[in-house]
Amino acid sequence: MTENQRVQIIAEAGVNHNGSLEKALQLIDIAKESGADAVKFQTFKAEALTSHLAPKADYQKRNTANTENQLKMLQRLELDEGAHRKLIDHCKAQNIQFLSSPFDEGSLELLVNRFDLPRIKISSGEITNLPFLLKIATTGKPVILSTGMSTLGEIESALGALAFGYMGLADKPALDVFQEAFNASEGQSILQKKVILLHCTTEYPAAFEEVNLNAMKTLQSAFGLPVGLSDHTPGIAVSIAAVARGASVIEKHFTISRDLPGPDHRASLEPAELKSMVQAIRQVEVAMGSPRKSPTPSESKNRIVARKSLVAACDILQGTAFSMENVTIKRPGSGVSPGRYWEIMGKKALRDYKQDELIEI
Repeated sequence: MTENQRVQIIAEAGVNHNGSLEKALQLIDIAKESGADAVKFQTFKAEALTSHLAPKADYQKRNTANTENQLKMLQRLELDEGAHRKLIDHCKAQNIQFLSSPFDEGSLELLVNRFDLPRIKISSGEITNLPFLLKIATTGKPVILSTGMSTLGEIESALGALAFGYMGLADKPALDVFQEAFNASEGQSILQKKVILLHCTTEYPAAFEEVNLNAMKTLQSAFGLPVGLSDHTPGIAVSIAAVARGASVIEKHFTISRDLPGPDHRASLEPAELKSMVQAIRQVEVAMGSPRKSPTPSESKNRIVARKSLVAACDILQGTAFSMENVTIKRPGSGVSPGRYWEIMGKKALRDYKQDELIEI
């Protein structure tokens, strides 16, 4: 994050609406009330996203019924085109940005062609899905790319596929041409304009010892792109720390209540916590301020009160030599700096001084 740049805060509703349009609309209201810049959902057709043989993740098993597979769970959480339209309209009415992560090509086309979203959020799980990333890039939309579960090599390959798609190259898609697109000056230039990377630990909730916020600096150094955090830890401390380390975007799951059934509620903030996080981030980004170290306007008026000067330790007659016995250091700081203490030793007083008077040179 550059100086004076505002951190973008994305309130991740995800599937915490439990398939209910009413709850989804309520989540938008909560995100708006919190002060978040955007509210993000997930757009998918369950049958295009997962096979009937795909198991649930452990955290999904813990938080949902064990009698259903991943496909059945996701079918309950789908939002159709009509619901999307109502959510987008409600976001416009509330003056908060609508974002979504597509998980299949049909959903991508819905978001881009039907609703013309200004940008696309790409989930960590899609980072090796290079055909899908290529499809996203050919839309020309800028993206926010989460990098959970990824190596630097996998991220580079993903960026290569995006660069290739953005550049509109006619070559046959392949890993080697993606690499060439990534290395090309044009590819690097367009990635700078189109892509934000999010560091992420893909576990719900993520353990603090596995967050590795220092990896944000690694991503920025390796790819030269803006970097943020998709935070899955409990509470708000890690998101705030990420802002202090230069995150340009914070994405955080939230819910109406952690007591609701569903895969992600337990790892989400409740409304009051989301609002507290946003307020804290806004305070931290202001506090980041300037890299220049100098007295601030409010400090300047306190220098006289807090600092000290050379003063007479006792009455001093004109012509008396200044010494360690008759010169001491006390407040206020409006006189000669104590840094000149040794400079005046042995010099003669040019006038009489009463005890505690400021020494003049």
